[in-house]
Amino acid sequence: MLLSLKGSFPSAILALADGTVFVGNSIGAPGSTVGEVVFNTAMTGYQEILTDPSYCQQIVTLTYPHIGNTGVNVEDVEAARVHAAGLVIKDLPLVASNFRSHLTLSGYLVQQKTVAIANLDTRKLTRHLRTHGAQNGCILALPAGQSVNSENTAQAVAAAQGAPSMAGLDLAKVVSASAPYAWTQTEWNLVGGYGNQDAPRFHVVAYDFGVKFNILRMLASRGCRITVVPAQTSAAEVLAMQPDGVFLSNGPGDPEPCDYAIAATAELIES
Repeated sequence: MLLSLKGSFPSAILALADGTVFVGNSIGAPGSTVGEVVFNTAMTGYQEILTDPSYCQQIVTLTYPHIGNTGVNVEDVEAARVHAAGLVIKDLPLVASNFRSHLTLSGYLVQQKTVAIANLDTRKLTRHLRTHGAQNGCILALPAGQSVNSENTAQAVAAAQGAPSMAGLDLAKVVSASAPYAWTQTEWNLVGGYGNQDAPRFHVVAYDFGVKFNILRMLASRGCRITVVPAQTSAAEVLAMQPDGVFLSNGPGDPEPCDYAIAATAELIES
């Protein structure tokens, strides 16, 4: 067992819909979560990944072995909350060290009520997903003192098999803003941190299908006054704002059921 998890965290199970089971330790909130199990090979940016709306209803596996060594801060988020359904990592380091860190990764996961598992072979899991394709899974974080057994393992497998498919799922409506808002924050720098726009040259309307904050920061840093609008905003409403440009964000789920977005985009192109 990894040194950083010895005797410190309860047992946990990651079960895939095909019956494959991994056993590890819970490093987040208690309980269970289900979602499509996917992987990300980034070495850094776990905080941004967790809060990226594109990972809504997905359990994210990070292949880099040491995750959490720089802790978490309250600024470098891509949304106001964690959107990933769960997190899978190999090793949670003993020490979180960074001059901007406010709390540990484990503490952040508990604060955000996010179920997570560590101390399993994430590269073996990734090879399985690469070979057999992304599939639904369940993380079951067991109560302190409870061991993994056939009953709770079967419970986790059943939950994974019962999770809804991502096909045909419109998640843009789930993660999108409920009302228009202005965005003025610019990119971070070492001297002053995040800045505030003072002299915009262009007005850009940004459709929020699951937009990341840093994309908005980059647009603001390049002289754009940004109005963020909900996913179902009509083309007529956008044109009434007289923008210099329209930005279509990325987002989670299946794009096929987003007929409202397709219709609005077509109308804007033709205008």
